[in-house]
Amino acid sequence: MTNVLIVLTLPEPVRVQYFDHIRKAFPEVKLDMVDHHSKVDPYIGAAEILITFGAQMANHVFEKAKSLKWVQALGTGVDGITDQPGLRKDVLVTNMHGLHGAAVSEAALLAMLALARDLPHSMRLQAAHRWERTPAKLLKEKTVGIFGVGAIAAELAPRCKAMGMRVTGISSATRTVPGFDAMLHRSELHGAVKDLDFLVLLTPYTPETRNIVGAKVFAAMKPRAYLVNLARGGIVDEDALVEALKSGKLAGAALDVFATEPLPADSPLWSMENVIVTQHQGGFFDGYPRFAIPVVEENLRKYLAGDVAGMINVVKR
Repeated sequence: MTNVLIVLTLPEPVRVQYFDHIRKAFPEVKLDMVDHHSKVDPYIGAAEILITFGAQMANHVFEKAKSLKWVQALGTGVDGITDQPGLRKDVLVTNMHGLHGAAVSEAALLAMLALARDLPHSMRLQAAHRWERTPAKLLKEKTVGIFGVGAIAAELAPRCKAMGMRVTGISSATRTVPGFDAMLHRSELHGAVKDLDFLVLLTPYTPETRNIVGAKVFAAMKPRAYLVNLARGGIVDEDALVEALKSGKLAGAALDVFATEPLPADSPLWSMENVIVTQHQGGFFDGYPRFAIPVVEENLRKYLAGDVAGMINVVKR
């Protein structure tokens, strides 16, 4: 019997959707589920298949996974999985692709609108029962730079154009993509940011992008510009970001991802008035399992049939 382990640190109603569907569709497998990586010990040694999000993993899981043959990541990003030293090279990894475009695009627009209209200030006024009017900034005629041009960026760019924005792409591979007014190579990052009103991060986390957005980038940006991070926390040098926000080198930031998650309670980012903190919510929406479960089912069916070559979204390691 094939042992399958689901590790999901999500609300129970969400976790149960995955568990119930797989149990019903594949009665021939032994299925277990835990809500945190610290609880895997009774099951991980026998688990042949692991279903999880990379951000919810830890290296000890893979060190103990002596029978593991396949990891199905429920997100697009596989950092937290493929970069763990305990993951053997022969373990197959698959992920999701194309599920996050609408959700992350809407999150980016929300972040830019909230920053432009200083929504945190309005919320503080509401809490204080104070009535005070200030003029808002518009997205119209502003320039947004999207760092990381993939499937999500391809959905975000036309939405930004619909708001009347100029859109610049920054990518490791320059190419023509609908909705972009300009496309620059990643090596031109420092020069590209000087004309931006918003810098939206969507690039994958890799050794090459670790802390790539740091003090030099912030120094090159306009003091009235904003940062939106919906990618991975490790892409931004958070110490340099805090300094830039405190010193006025940057007008504000909307941050959905962090180098350490959950964001530590003593992080200065929590209490900064020009920062919006959300809890890695960008691609997390109520209908997500409805799109992810069919991918899991298709891959699991092919795996159990011995058709590994036919599995989809295989990650090149």
